[in-house]
Amino acid sequence: MPQLTWQKSSFSTGGEGECVELATSAAGHIHLRESDRPTEITTATPTALAALLNAIKDERIVG
Repeated sequence: MPQLTWQKSSFSTGGEGECVELATSAAGHIHLRESDRPTEITTATPTALAALLNAIKDERIVG
């Protein structure tokens, strides 16, 4: 994977271990990781990530 430039989410609390970071690749994929586990990266297309976030907002996904 090419070098990614990570950005902390504005929704993160800022405390140690509670930061969600994201980066985009030249191919248009979105990469997500938690700051306390930087080697564990989830990758999604913008469409798939938007569908997941919309489902969470609509409470269709219950954990």
